[in-house]
Amino acid sequence: MIVYNSDLKIFCSTQINDGKFFSGFSTSDLGDARNLNIVTNFFNQQNIPFTKLIYLEQIHSINVEILENIKTENNLEILKDSDGVITNNLKTILIVRNADCVPLIITDKTRGYIGISHQGWRGSLKNMSEKMVNTFLNLGSKVEYLTGAIGPAIGACCYDVDDDHYYEFLEQFEEFSEKIFMRKKGRWHINLALLNYLQLVKSGVSKKNIDFFPFCTKCDSKRFFSRRRAKSKDFPEMFNFIIKIK
Repeated sequence: MIVYNSDLKIFCSTQINDGKFFSGFSTSDLGDARNLNIVTNFFNQQNIPFTKLIYLEQIHSINVEILENIKTENNLEILKDSDGVITNNLKTILIVRNADCVPLIITDKTRGYIGISHQGWRGSLKNMSEKMVNTFLNLGSKVEYLTGAIGPAIGACCYDVDDDHYYEFLEQFEEFSEKIFMRKKGRWHINLALLNYLQLVKSGVSKKNIDFFPFCTKCDSKRFFSRRRAKSKDFPEMFNFIIKIK
């Protein structure tokens, strides 16, 4: 279940958060995550102990980084050419930013691995969610132990695409076509969050182990930033995170 923490002003997944793992999807109330001070101040103010903040460059790829031996001389690291990251290190906060794209958090609590990724239309088309699951499996995880949470993203109500993009998705995901496409005012619309959910399920992740965020970042202007609503390249973003505390 996705629940709102009014004190922290974040949404959380009950699938993931417990005494050992803490994750969240921020709202616009916390400010623009492009400002790194806003993000670090959030964790400091909540007395969340961490040794490292890991950001991703987010180039709309399906590149997944595995972090095993993290250097701690600097408390901030930006991973180049990456849209996904997985680690089993303690007190390392993994962060992706978004303002319509789909944020995904995955954990394997039995082996202590955490992961996070960013899926725009390019990553969704290239099946980034499946790439994340397969990377966990390559690290020795069993798919039945994976839990996931899909955070706030633009909904099918607002995400319209041209015919070329529609046919690209249709060719790749014809089996999901009745679920992810809708026709509205002469334009095709795609539900990217649902597509990523279906990718996780096809990869073997149990439906009962996935929390799915039900809102649209463009529609919900009171709580979320949206690139499409901003209609500008200079748009604010939310931050989404996961940390293994102990």
